[in-house]
Amino acid sequence: MADPVLTSDRSSDPAPLDPASRTICHVCQKQFSQYTCPRCNSRYCSLQCYKSHSVRCTESFMRENVVEELQHVQPHDKTKRKMLDILKRLHSEEEEEEEDSMDEDGVDSLSEETIRNILSGDQISFDDLSAEERKRFQRALASGELSKMIEPWDPWWFKPSARKIRLGQEGNQLVQPINEESSSQSLEDGEESSSSNEIPPGPEAPLPPIRKLSSTEPSPLLPVHLVDIIYSYCFTLRLYNGDWRSDPIGSSMVVLSISLVLGHGGQPETVLEALSHCLEQTCSPAYKHAGGLRFGIALVDDTVSILSLGTDALICLLCDLQRLLQGAEKEMRLEKGRMPRRAEIKSQLKLARRKVYFMMCWAHEQPDEVWSSLAALVRAEKDIAVAHGESKRYAKSAEKPEGTGKVLIEEIQ
Repeated sequence: MADPVLTSDRSSDPAPLDPASRTICHVCQKQFSQYTCPRCNSRYCSLQCYKSHSVRCTESFMRENVVEELQHVQPHDKTKRKMLDILKRLHSEEEEEEEDSMDEDGVDSLSEETIRNILSGDQISFDDLSAEERKRFQRALASGELSKMIEPWDPWWFKPSARKIRLGQEGNQLVQPINEESSSQSLEDGEESSSSNEIPPGPEAPLPPIRKLSSTEPSPLLPVHLVDIIYSYCFTLRLYNGDWRSDPIGSSMVVLSISLVLGHGGQPETVLEALSHCLEQTCSPAYKHAGGLRFGIALVDDTVSILSLGTDALICLLCDLQRLLQGAEKEMRLEKGRMPRRAEIKSQLKLARRKVYFMMCWAHEQPDEVWSSLAALVRAEKDIAVAHGESKRYAKSAEKPEGTGKVLIEEIQ
């Protein structure tokens, strides 16, 4: 795309090196002009003079160029589109602030180089920003302004294709033939070509029988533990708007902090105890900004919905959680800087990944009737939690066998 700011009109000048035939910049009145505004035909000598010659011209130019660039962004290039939206918003807001305050320091929200990269359609990362641009970005992030530009994620377990998940008899992902004609038509229409783009894939290799992983009988508490794991997975994906790959280590830390089973070495014995711990973490100061109890209740609904989908959907979920933990382990191996409690976190991730794989193999051998009964039990406990929330009463303690009487949810707002 041609940038009017950087497009010289020297080709029309009969003698570009002859000062007598050149025009002085209409803005600074100091330098010879080399460029012409495409809107008002004002002559200017630099990008700075262009920006200051007319706010109406510059704002209109920025808006139209960004819109044009976004129209050329491919549907699959979501990262570039998000960053362009964010930087455009920051630029516009900063220009408005400068116009109101009549700031004379000449500092723009975005540097000349950054603007040029945006207008050329290049992908911009946080590291590409200047120190001043990073400060403005972080202020917008802390104020919540950036969240307004993020399109809410639609969980895969609510999609119609989630009810059509089919894995092989040994729990591995089936190879599905693609209808080339229907696939190309879907792509032309801007639709996803297959459910594989919506649903996390299952295991690539067959799942071994549970007896090969352990010589003892599986614990009868595994259904309760599964509720804890499903909740922590749903919490993390909703917190990261469905994109845990943007920060595998951070998302894995969220999983470990929410899950009593994976992150705290706990073994809840009842669904109430499992949900109580998850809701306590959800309403804690660390995550209360996510929505508090209302958000937690929605996550319980997510858990019920996933259980209602059956065995194959559960395996896909657990497989995606395993990939999440593996991604964190890989990123930690590549991390060169020092990380507090590095050895401890690596050990936690490894143990959690093994638990998830064991749970996946166990779930593969369970009939769907197990999940429907478990979903009904979770739904019943959710109704109790909702009743407590509406009355703004203290939640009851999830009693332990030893009678510790520890209150897992101190107060429900």
